Amino acid sequence: MLNIRCFGLQEYESVFDNMRQYTKQRDLNSADEFWCLQHFPVFTLGANADQKHILKRTDIPVVQTDRGGQVTYHGPGQLIIYLMMDLKRKNIGVKQLVGKIEQSVVSVLKQYNILSEARAEAHGVYVNNAKIASLGLRVSRGSSYHGLALNVDMDLKPFSLINPCGFKDLAVTQVKDHYKSVAINDLTKQLAENLYQQLNYKDHQITFHDE
Repeated sequence: MLNIRCFGLQEYESVFDNMRQYTKQRDLNSADEFWCLQHFPVFTLGANADQKHILKRTDIPVVQTDRGGQVTYHGPGQLIIYLMMDLKRKNIGVKQLVGKIEQSVVSVLKQYNILSEARAEAHGVYVNNAKIASLGLRVSRGSSYHGLALNVDMDLKPFSLINPCGFKDLAVTQVKDHYKSVAINDLTKQLAENLYQQLNYKDHQITFHDE
């Protein structure tokens, strides 16, 4: 079974704790889960992130996490989908999972006539050399958590306070810059359903929950 849960706007740390707890307690019969949400403003650091990539400290909180990658920013208007999957049960490796997540984002953006691409040397999705989506994952006991962040219609200024994903002078963009009348709720459903297809849940029960 796959449960897709939509939570709205959430504090980062409580969701982070809940992801870890779900992964720690799950067993062979536990459903896989996609959590779709937005976060209040927060900078998050990967497990091995270098603090030097935070260029200026503000009142935006900085949270240490256990995902891969460097520093990124989350805020309202950015679509987050966390993927809690039993990778052993799905017979999928981390590299393949990352590729399928990136392809889902590329496919959905194409529906909005936005041409984008993934890059093997710097994971994520890019439009004209500007990053529109970032990825960060953690695998524990054969199961994944964390996931992807797609910039939809948000304040991009906080990205100027960091080296996004550890890259100096990396340009950042969002869906609204390329398609004016975008609705984040529509994108949420489209991207979740595309992930459902890409990750071969087609023969599984899919359940949407508005929390």
